[in-house]
Amino acid sequence: MITNHFSFRPTMLIPAAMLPFMVACTNAPAPTPDTASRAPAVSVSVETVTSGGAAAPVTATGTFGSRDEIPLAFKIGGIVSRVLVDEGATVQRGQLLAALDLREINAAVAKAQVSFDKAQRDQARVQRLAADSVATLVQLQDATSALDAARSDLVTATVNREYATIVAPEGGIVLHRLVTAGSNVSPGAPIMLLGGTRRGRVLRVGLSDRDALRVQLGDAATVHFDALPARTFTGRVQLLGRSADPRTGTYTVEITVNGADALPSGLVGSVAIAARGAAGNAKRGVSVSVDALLEADHDSATVYVVGAAGEAPRELIAQPQRVRVNGVSGDRAMIEGLVPGARLVTRGAAYVTPGARVRIVTADTLAAALKASAVKRTAVLP
Repeated sequence: MITNHFSFRPTMLIPAAMLPFMVACTNAPAPTPDTASRAPAVSVSVETVTSGGAAAPVTATGTFGSRDEIPLAFKIGGIVSRVLVDEGATVQRGQLLAALDLREINAAVAKAQVSFDKAQRDQARVQRLAADSVATLVQLQDATSALDAARSDLVTATVNREYATIVAPEGGIVLHRLVTAGSNVSPGAPIMLLGGTRRGRVLRVGLSDRDALRVQLGDAATVHFDALPARTFTGRVQLLGRSADPRTGTYTVEITVNGADALPSGLVGSVAIAARGAAGNAKRGVSVSVDALLEADHDSATVYVVGAAGEAPRELIAQPQRVRVNGVSGDRAMIEGLVPGARLVTRGAAYVTPGARVRIVTADTLAAALKASAVKRTAVLP
């Protein structure tokens, strides 16, 4: 009986149509080294180990926007009569953006003007009387003080009228508009938020104290945005915070992003900073992709190194090698135990066995092949 030749797991269900095939497999001879060497090559992508102790990059996630985000407000309260721009509008320096109803404000200026004119006449009269010894010195001083006070009131009213309108302090983009015409606003209440363009736009991230100490001004950076996964942007560290945010405990770092002027503010992006300041303190080893690490156990892991077969120099085989892991940062790991120039299997490492034949392809080609293989396996499932 067939059951004399096979033992099955209790949960495995075998269709009846498969039984003759399984019997044939049972009677087939065991594979020899020659037949094993003719197994199809496994498609993999590789990474070449470079010499030196380059540190793993500093990685973080942040928000893209204008370096200067300027809240605009009226100096005094009142009724908003006009709001001339909408969110997303591009404005120029000096452009009128919003204005208050000026009737009450003009009345205050007129009242201050009348008070100043009266104080000026009173001071002149008392000065003439003092010259004729009719008015005392104290009366003259009081009239002069009243004139100075009236002049100050007029200046205040005039300045308030000037700040009853909002003009753009520099060119930029309106990020938020918070009021509409007819709104009653209090002094200093934000009316809109302007993203200035004078000092450019940046990706603003927060770093832990350990990472912040590794970064220096001018360090190169690579930026990816979640909304644009197929594009890669370059940039440099432009600002380093020297005090921690009291709410988060992180240090603010700003990265300029080349070629991103047309992107909207608020995009979430991730950055990898090539921290030059970490070179002297970096752990020994080389930086490799974490995809190359298999069977990790505390501070050690297995990697597959690609080399030429002895009898067939044109054929490539993968052999396992145990390495020491000194640390992981993002998608990079610092390891020891490899010689410069070694080629490590990265994508596809999970499908490789010791001594297996491999075929090197690009990461994109391999990803497409793995996806097609997954689809094929799903299609043949009963």
